[in-house]
Parts: sequence; C-alpha cells; structure tokens
Amino acid sequence: MKIDKLNLDGKKSSMEVLDKVFSAKINNRLVSNVLYKTNANYKGRRAKTKQQNEVSGPTSKIYAQKGTGNARHASRKAPIFVGGGVAHGPKGQLAYKKRKLNKSEKKNSIVSLISEKIKNKNLLVFSDFNTEIKKTKEMNIIVNKFEINNSLIILDKSSKEKIEKSIRNIPKIKVTDVNHFSAFDMVKFKKVVFTESSIKELEKRYS
Repeated sequence: MKIDKLNLDGKKSSMEVLDKVFSAKINNRLVSNVLYKTNANYKGRRAKTKQQNEVSGPTSKIYAQKGTGNARHASRKAPIFVGGGVAHGPKGQLAYKKRKLNKSEKKNSIVSLISEKIKNKNLLVFSDFNTEIKKTKEMNIIVNKFEINNSLIILDKSSKEKIEKSIRNIPKIKVTDVNHFSAFDMVKFKKVVFTESSIKELEKRYS
C-alpha cells in the first residue's frame, strides 16, 4: 500500500509500505490482553508485612493447654496478638510473578495498533531530518503546524540526534526509536509520527 510522506514545508509525496505491517487485521482482544499484562508488570508492589514465622521472639507456649479456663494459645507471635505476625498481608514485590509477554503478542499488538492509527488518520510520516533544529521555539512551530501536540515520535538514529534536544522539553511528546516503544506508548498518545528511515527499520523488525 502507499501512504503520504511529508516534508517540513508541508509538501506531500507517497511511499510504498508493507501491507502486513500497515494494513493488518486489527485484533482488539490481543491489544487489550497485552495492555493488561503491561500495566500489571508496571505496578510496584513494595508493601511488606511480617508473617508469623518472620516475627522475632520466643516460640514457647504462653500457658498450659488445659486447666486455665482461657482459650488455647501457642506463642505470642500468632496473628491474634498485638505485635504478632499479620495473616494474609502484602508479601512484597518478590512474591508476585511478572506476567509473561510472548514475542508474537508484542509484535502483533504493535502491528494492530499501527494499522488502527492509519485507519483513523493518526499516523504521519516525515522525510528524514537533514538539518539540526537547535531551538525548542523552532520545533514548537513545526509541532503546531502539523498538529502533533500529543504524539509518539519514532525516529531513525540520525534524525533523533538532530531534533532530540529541541523537542524534549515540549509536553505530551515522547521521542524514541524503533527498538524502544511499546503498545502502551501507542495507546497513550493520540498520534504516531515516523520518519522515512524509521519506517524501513520498522518493516524489517515487524514484517
């Protein structure tokens, strides 16, 4: 299929891209599953309480089993006593297993989201940046001109070096490369922006 390619003057040309990456079947169920696993893995579970076997103190029986008229008890470390262990409390991060994401799940979810962005006209492709843009003010003019104020910008190495410093202070924009973005990033930002070279890198990685 062919998609539009823009230069900074706004002039359009077309470029050929792979159908299997940019016009694939949109699998919302898979995307939802990947996002669920990703969010679950992002959560920090640092809360930790001591269980009965972790509380310091003697384990001796506090009084005789029978004949006192009181309920039966073992040591003071039981959860029923103040200062004892906590039953069923949070167990810290190491007690939780991370949800596994297969390579095919990651790949197919990205392809689905890219196809959806194209369908909704929220994917833009720019020509590679040949000149360095040093000032944030200059970059801000470009961002407003093409209405990419809420965007994930995926660049090739050369383009990234030329504009990264001028764009990093603009809010609601994330600049990255083909190897360092996720399905979560694509859902978080309204638009996705590529350069011509980063499109070719993407096709090699996801085709």
